[in-house]
Amino acid sequence: AQVLYFPPKTLTSAGSTVSFLCIYRNQTKPVEAQEVVWWLNLAEEIPASQYSLVNNRVSKVTLSNLTATKPRGSFFYNALYCCHQSRECHHRYAELYVVDMGFNISCETDGYLTKMTCRWSANPTTLLLGSLQLRYYRSQIYCSDFPRPSPNSEVKECNFQGNHSYECTFQPIFLLSGYTMWIEFQHFLGTLESSPVCVIPADVVKPLPPSNVGAELTRNAGLLNVSWSTPVFASRELAFQVRWKAGDREDIPWQVSEAPGSSAVMEVEQLCVEYVVQVRCRELDGSGYWSDWSRAAQTLVQDIRAPLQGPEFWRIVSEDPARKQRNVTLLWKPLLENHSLCSVSRYIIKHQIPGNTSWEEYVDHGTSWSFPWIEPTHTITILAMNSVGISAVNSNLTLSQQMSTVDAVQSLSAHLVNSTCVVVVWALSPQVPGVTSFVIEWKNLNREEEMKWLRVPPDLRKYLIYDHFILVEKYQFSLYPVFAGGVGKARATDQFAKGGLETGNSGSLHVVLPVVFSTSVLLLGALLLSHHRMKKLFWEDVPNPKNCSWARGVDFQQPETLEQLFAKHPEPMSFEPLLLEAEVVLEDMSVTKALEKEDPRDFLGINSTFSTPRDSECDSACSSSHFQGSSSSRSCQDGETTAQCDLRYATVISNSRSGGLCRHKTNPRSCFDRCFRAKDSIVLGAFSSSAWEVGNGAFLVFPGSPGRASRALSLISSQGFSEPSAGAFPGGAERSLCYFGIPALPGRQRDIFQAQSSRGLCQLQTPDLLTEGVLLQHIPANVKEFIQSSLQPKASVPYVPQFRMATSKGQEATEKK
Repeated sequence: AQVLYFPPKTLTSAGSTVSFLCIYRNQTKPVEAQEVVWWLNLAEEIPASQYSLVNNRVSKVTLSNLTATKPRGSFFYNALYCCHQSRECHHRYAELYVVDMGFNISCETDGYLTKMTCRWSANPTTLLLGSLQLRYYRSQIYCSDFPRPSPNSEVKECNFQGNHSYECTFQPIFLLSGYTMWIEFQHFLGTLESSPVCVIPADVVKPLPPSNVGAELTRNAGLLNVSWSTPVFASRELAFQVRWKAGDREDIPWQVSEAPGSSAVMEVEQLCVEYVVQVRCRELDGSGYWSDWSRAAQTLVQDIRAPLQGPEFWRIVSEDPARKQRNVTLLWKPLLENHSLCSVSRYIIKHQIPGNTSWEEYVDHGTSWSFPWIEPTHTITILAMNSVGISAVNSNLTLSQQMSTVDAVQSLSAHLVNSTCVVVVWALSPQVPGVTSFVIEWKNLNREEEMKWLRVPPDLRKYLIYDHFILVEKYQFSLYPVFAGGVGKARATDQFAKGGLETGNSGSLHVVLPVVFSTSVLLLGALLLSHHRMKKLFWEDVPNPKNCSWARGVDFQQPETLEQLFAKHPEPMSFEPLLLEAEVVLEDMSVTKALEKEDPRDFLGINSTFSTPRDSECDSACSSSHFQGSSSSRSCQDGETTAQCDLRYATVISNSRSGGLCRHKTNPRSCFDRCFRAKDSIVLGAFSSSAWEVGNGAFLVFPGSPGRASRALSLISSQGFSEPSAGAFPGGAERSLCYFGIPALPGRQRDIFQAQSSRGLCQLQTPDLLTEGVLLQHIPANVKEFIQSSLQPKASVPYVPQFRMATSKGQEATEKK
């Protein structure tokens, strides 16, 4: 295959349009032009709308609004592929170089009108593709409406400034001539030129900043007056900007205002602040630049008028035992700027004592002054003075030894709110008028800090003190009542009160409390109602455990009851499943014939009633309880028909050994006869071969009653044991129950036990019984084989007490079947 492109390589600028032609041959056969598709970098298929057919062999593609080529490794061009519509492409391609020629050329003429500096920057990718240079030519006057490159242009040398920028300087310059300039890009495929621009030096002047800037504040008006001089070499009318701010801190923002002339007046709010002012300018017409800001000018703080009032002050009285006199130290707070307007040059302390004697003392620097107190009464006044005058409103304080004994404050307490706030509460003694103010003092007793104080109006009885309080340290608070004739006796406290503060608006509390209480009652009622509904909804089908037979007499209030009911008791050894196997045996019991029609020798039966004991060598448990034939049945009322219900027990016969209560010399046959002799009845039942496959450990023997058929009924409790109900015995007579159990004991001795009401055991030596044919002589062959295969040694033997109840009604139904 062979592909021909025209042109094979092309150089163009970004935003332009370019076209390529292609002839595609497949071996020796040319491909139809309509079967040709175009791809760009084998990644982007060019839409078919950009294709055109020159003839049936030549395909043309047109690319418009091109973007600059981005370098990919060592490739600085885009690859254009001409392919078959089956996407079969040849390795040849056309190279397309797209260069960004958008250059921004800016020029400015200095304030001395001697040179013009032009600056421009280039794309880093463009610098990799080729070289750049600035070309220009100068017109005689002004610029043409449509500037274009000229063949008479010159190359201007430019200096690289870093950050891909260049700087070119024209000197000398012609202020009214037009300088047309452009950037030329040189590449091995050709040359590209940027769009030309024309600049007149007189239109791009950056003037010098204004000079002789001055600023001042006018008294009593709050006006900032600024003045300046127009810069030299300014040939045209200029516009000015003024900016100012209060103070010289950098974080304070500037405020800017336009000014058409050579002065400006701005209103300011703060009269006693030093302002910083700067001015700049630019030509009013043209495209010139703003000049740099001028040097900063600062206003002087001047006194506008005399201070409005004198400072607040307080005294500290200390005893001097050596000189036997009292010393008074005056403390005052500096005046604020809005009270002093704008400064205080000195403080005047005026003393007055009885006898119209007065004198003055001057304090130029500082906020304290000390003097001895000798006279019984001493009045002090402190005045503030500046360059305009002396304060007219001043406060005075009278020191009186007689008034210092007046106890006007009845109680004082301090409540700590947090580390920055303390509430001081006090109460005055009754009938103590004439208080002009209060003074609160506080200090840290654990540290050597100066005492702090503040003045409080006379109508307050509670005041919040804001300061930095250390919670673990001790503070002293003192309250002084101030009268017109002197300072009263102080009340002090050095402990924070633990009680809460009394609220001043108790009416709102009486309104809020009932609302809170009623809301709480409603929420509680809604909670109880929802709880009852949820309990009824989710627990409706759950039975009450107290109504179950197994739960009678169980105290559910004891915490260990639930643990005993639901806790999983550890089992020391594994054994055959009990209840499931017992159920299978009971369900698989079959009733064949009535007693009078059966041969009792075909069944292995053990009656639940026993005769009077006669052998003293057997345990008394074998005969300690007597059941007559009627004692193992109860009357059941079913409609008008009376049915007899028999209560019977399962007997487990196993192959385990046991040491016995009966001695080995006892005749096994006699013991068996004692324990299992049927006085009034024999067992009626039948065994199926499948029903007795309960394992090799034990089999169940069910007793019966003469003269009636029987059907097994299992009464299984939740604990896995069955017990007779309270109505199992007619006449309400309480009967002792008799169970059979086989414990797991070591040795090869096989015994049968009978347990009656946990009062005794009867031992039967099963090997001798089986050997002499006592039990197995009348048993069918299939049952005998099952018994013999089951009597194998085993580590554990289950104990399964069960019940079986059969009614005459159920027996009749069984016989009919």
